[in-house]
Amino acid sequence: MSGPSDYQPSNPALQWIERRLPILGLMHSSFVAYPTPRNLNYWWTFGAILSFMLGMQILTGVILAMHYTPHADLAFKSVELIVRDVNYGWLLRNMHAVGASMFFVAVYVHMFRGLYYGSYKEPREVLWILGVIIYLLMMATGFMGYVLPWGQMSFWGATVITNLFSAIPYVGESIVTLLWGGYSVGNPTLNRFFSLHYLLPFLIAGVVVLHVWALHVAGQNNPDGVEPKTEKDTVPFTPHATIKDMFGVACFMLLYAWFIFYMPNYLGDADNYIPANPGVTPPHIVPEWYYLPFYAILRSIPNKLAGVIGMFGAIIILCFLPWLDAAKTRSSKYRPLAKQFFWIFVVVCILLGYLGAQPPEGIYVIAGRVLTVCYFAYFLIVLPLLSRIEKPRPVPNSISDAVLAKTGSRSTPMVSTAIMLALAGSLFAGSVDSAKASEGSDTPPGNKWSFSGPFGKFDRGALQRGLKVYKEVCASCHGLSYVAFRNLAEPGGPSYSVAQAAAFASEYKVKDGPNDAGDMFERAGRPADYFPSPFPNEQAARAANGGAAPPDLSLITKARSYKRGFPWFIFDFFTQFQEQGPDYVSALLQGFEDKVPEGVTIPEGSYYNKYFPGHAIKMPKPLSDGQVTYDDGSPTTVAQYSKDVTTFLMWTAEPHMEARKRLGFQVFVFLILFAGLMYFTKKKVWANSH
Repeated sequence: MSGPSDYQPSNPALQWIERRLPILGLMHSSFVAYPTPRNLNYWWTFGAILSFMLGMQILTGVILAMHYTPHADLAFKSVELIVRDVNYGWLLRNMHAVGASMFFVAVYVHMFRGLYYGSYKEPREVLWILGVIIYLLMMATGFMGYVLPWGQMSFWGATVITNLFSAIPYVGESIVTLLWGGYSVGNPTLNRFFSLHYLLPFLIAGVVVLHVWALHVAGQNNPDGVEPKTEKDTVPFTPHATIKDMFGVACFMLLYAWFIFYMPNYLGDADNYIPANPGVTPPHIVPEWYYLPFYAILRSIPNKLAGVIGMFGAIIILCFLPWLDAAKTRSSKYRPLAKQFFWIFVVVCILLGYLGAQPPEGIYVIAGRVLTVCYFAYFLIVLPLLSRIEKPRPVPNSISDAVLAKTGSRSTPMVSTAIMLALAGSLFAGSVDSAKASEGSDTPPGNKWSFSGPFGKFDRGALQRGLKVYKEVCASCHGLSYVAFRNLAEPGGPSYSVAQAAAFASEYKVKDGPNDAGDMFERAGRPADYFPSPFPNEQAARAANGGAAPPDLSLITKARSYKRGFPWFIFDFFTQFQEQGPDYVSALLQGFEDKVPEGVTIPEGSYYNKYFPGHAIKMPKPLSDGQVTYDDGSPTTVAQYSKDVTTFLMWTAEPHMEARKRLGFQVFVFLILFAGLMYFTKKKVWANSH
């Protein structure tokens, strides 16, 4: 990629290979001796971070694909079984799901760095365009991957986004039918998306190779925007850039690990822990956070076709940036007006992301239209105009002059930028933290849970008491279809022995068969069996409960949430708060009131609950004082029952939570030590180069 190399290995076997396939020389010229500008700051490490994240996504994706079942009836369950039954399946799933968000965090930083320092200008136009192509492929891959778990938000997100193609004149309906494989989102759609989601990362890797090739042909840009002129301006890529990149990757991995081990659901949507149901539309459909700015542009334009054109145009316009900005000075470091407008543009993008998660009504629509105009005006008006009227500050003659003289500011305001990016991420996360449990209802009170925080563990007594409440009260209507009896004896659970779990299972009757005569029969449960459903099918469940099917409780504490609001969702990031689901479930069980408040109408056959959305719930009050007898002397009150059964249901949703936090602590210790080692090694390597 960097031209001919005179590298010759010393080993005879490697010399023989090198004469026939000079791959070692190519690697040496591209990643060892390659001259790198000596003034690169830490924003340039995001190229290495992106390479690392792409590798992680491909590796974890290939392993997950070995266990995933791309069928509409089995996809949701297969994902849950990966998390529960595959060795370290929870880790693979978290790494892949969180990795998608971290990938986009890194790519947005990488893109904004390119915008700020003018990395799209001559002679790097092809390099920039290849980067935009990678971004488009990433968006397609991420969208298809989001559909694969086949939860409610996955299904309806696929329905909404694919329907956009119907706006294309003449061929739109045909494209939608081709994408769906039929006349609605269904099993053929899932199979198509799975195949493409598996294929596209390898296509991305191929375009990344072209991207790196173009980088090595044109050379790297740098914060001062001046080309290297002498050997004083550059340093060898290895060890200087290599060790700096390793330190940057180690720091980024700390953020990555924070989400993997302590907040795996912070950036997700609670609705995606509900199996896809074509008959029930979520109240507020939003895509993943990294699509929100473009989703806001789509919704801000009243015409469907114009909205689709605006959404895709917001990305495609980046390809024309090298010609829209004709300024000779590359770096905004020496362009005062360009710098100010750049940060305004960053704020516009953040606000568009926030609006993309809000309902398309009232002031949100007006603000979306204003910000959409601002977005396109930056590229079509501001940059072309600045290139004509702005008078830049003097640019240093060479990189070495800039390093020695400290001409201009040394870098972008990194601390303020990092804070802005953290706030942006928190803003996105808080805005998509939809009010699943609190729309039209009171906010559930907070509780002190034993399992909260980085070192939280399940209260074994609460788990056993909660299991008793479930068996004696909840099991008559609600199933636990993802929990096996053997799980009761596994580490991190209620701490029953294998014999106790087997005895517990034997108390249940499980339908089995067919036998040799071809008949179905009932037998006593075994540890390998799963908790049986109280109803043979959904229709029977609805018939027995006034038309409302009681939900399966295996994932209920992750499938329910409520809006925390500003600034709590920012504090939640630092405090690792993710207990909205348990708070809501506990509050719901205690939220029944016999007297309906004035102004509230409850349909016949429903009951008033102040925490349930709309307040009208089909389930009658399930708990009352003294209903379940505890053997350990704990209070037999509704409050205690609620807390115990919620703790048990949190375990059924997160059976590996303790192992996850324990491993997370070990990983954090390692990463902190590794980052410190890389930092001091970098200081030593760069000691004579500044």
